[in-house]
Amino acid sequence: METHIFMIGFMGVGKTSTSRVLSRKLGVKEIDTDAMIVEQEGKSISDIFADEGEEYFRKKETELIDKIGEMKPCIVSCGGGMAMREVNVEKMKKIGQVVLLTATPENIYSHVKDSTNRPLLNGNMNVPYIKSLMDAREPKYKSAADIIIETDGYVPAQIADKIIEKIK
Repeated sequence: METHIFMIGFMGVGKTSTSRVLSRKLGVKEIDTDAMIVEQEGKSISDIFADEGEEYFRKKETELIDKIGEMKPCIVSCGGGMAMREVNVEKMKKIGQVVLLTATPENIYSHVKDSTNRPLLNGNMNVPYIKSLMDAREPKYKSAADIIIETDGYVPAQIADKIIEKIK
C-alpha cells in the first residue's frame, strides 16, 4: 500500500470494524483517531468535550493528521466529525485516499442506540435527530470522499473487499 486510507463517515457507520478487517486483509497498521486522542488526553471523548470543548477536540484531530503523515501508510478510522474541517480534508487528501462509508439513519441508530460515549447524540438518541445531523454533514462528507461505499446490508469483511476493489 503506497498511501494512507482514511475512513470517514457518520458515527456508527462501521468505520472502526471495517478498518480492523481492512488492515488485516492488506497487512498494514490500523489507527483509530478517537482512540488515539483518548489515549493522548487520558480521558474519554465525552470528558474532553465537557472539559475542553468541541473546538479543542477538533484541533487535536487536525494535529493527529500531521502525525499520521509521518507514519508508514496505514488504515485510519476517523472520528465522525473529522471531515467537517476543510483543513483536515486537505491534509488527508495530500497523504492518502478518503473513503466515505454511508448507511441509512435507521441503521446508524441500530448501531449507536446503546452507546453512551457519543457526546453529539446525548439526549437525542433517535432516528429523526440522527437523520438531521447526517443531512447537515452529508455535503462535506461527499466533497471530502475519493471513494463512497454503501454499507447497508453488508458485514465489515464485505465492505473491506469493496474498498480493496476500488483502491486498486
